[in-house]
Amino acid sequence: MQRIVMMAFIVVFALSLVGGTAAFAEPNMQEGNWDIKGEMKIEGLPFPMPPVSINYTTCLTKKDMVPQQKQKDQECTPVSSKTEGDTVTWVMKCKDKHGSTTESTGSVTYTGTSFNGSMKNVTTDKKGSQSTSKMDMSGKRVGDCK
Repeated sequence: MQRIVMMAFIVVFALSLVGGTAAFAEPNMQEGNWDIKGEMKIEGLPFPMPPVSINYTTCLTKKDMVPQQKQKDQECTPVSSKTEGDTVTWVMKCKDKHGSTTESTGSVTYTGTSFNGSMKNVTTDKKGSQSTSKMDMSGKRVGDCK
């Protein structure tokens, strides 16, 4: 009986180590320059508008895995981010020089040298009018950061 209890304890202990290691594993993402492509759709307009294609390159690291296109007239502050497995989710707030604010929520799932994801932006202008856009995006690592 003692032997069965001891074996059960060893199995439970070993499984807890394996589970604990998985919880602390980093996402399958290689640091470097990433080419980001996206298609943005603006919602709530009184007229239909075709999707807008976006393409940019940015440096992504394990410390900053959120793909964002830096704008010279905009200041962005991360609100939160969370990593679960290979998926990174975030909330970011940005303010531009015209007084508009944008809250972005997004998610990407990395697979080594590529990712797929989406982002939703709610922009409020200085008069209080809001617009919403959604973007589906993909990324591919294209080299080392410079």
